[in-house]
Amino acid sequence: MLFSKSFSGTFTLMKNFILVSLLLFGLSACGAQDEKQYDLKKQRIPQELWDVLEAHGGIENWDQMKTLSFSIPKEGFDEVHTIDLHSRMDRVVAPAYDIGFDGVSAWSLNKAEEYKGDPSFRHDLMFYFYAMPFVLADEGINYETAEPMVYEGISYPGVKITYQANVGEAPEDIYLLHYHPETKKMAWLGYKATFGEELKPGPPSWIRYDEWAEVNGVSLPTSIAWQKLEDGEIVGERNRVNFTNISLSKDSKESSFYKKDGAVD
Repeated sequence: MLFSKSFSGTFTLMKNFILVSLLLFGLSACGAQDEKQYDLKKQRIPQELWDVLEAHGGIENWDQMKTLSFSIPKEGFDEVHTIDLHSRMDRVVAPAYDIGFDGVSAWSLNKAEEYKGDPSFRHDLMFYFYAMPFVLADEGINYETAEPMVYEGISYPGVKITYQANVGEAPEDIYLLHYHPETKKMAWLGYKATFGEELKPGPPSWIRYDEWAEVNGVSLPTSIAWQKLEDGEIVGERNRVNFTNISLSKDSKESSFYKKDGAVD
């Protein structure tokens, strides 16, 4: 009987040791995989963009986040955007309709009125403008050094971004990220986007990024401002979009949240 109790205790200790060892091995393997992915990103992203990402909290910190949410104040209501940062599923909630992407296809849900736009291009449009500069670290991107942008006596270095064939809904889009030469923080975004049509000739549109807040160690914009152009030159602010109720979480929502008939909490 004494032998039986001793054996049982030893077996329990061995079982616990094995479980702990497996857990530590799993954590170690996950850590090694994350480190490998981090190293691969650092190899393909040019140093100037890497410095911008670091100035905004770092890609390693960003990659730990799973859910981003923000609101855009409209006339009489807030439009609420929620995005799964790893799968890129999303849901945009408004009083009249919802739009989103469930991981397979874009959808629209009429509530008070019919949604007449194309959800394929609308559902994540503001997310990509909002989540700069981190979305420019995505796979399938080509990088070049851009000519500096000079505005009010400051020369802002830049990176030109184009997309590899068959990447995203509009692979012909062109983006120009320009950053402050001292702080390395993103200051301007120039873009020539197709939005499902042919790329039009002419100068890029410009957005100024000049208001930031730190959320879970990541710098995210509290507003961005589209600029007025005359003869291709910036002459002032055209309109500003504000962002409120910003949250960045390491927790994921259920995938059903992003479906057309999913429950909105």
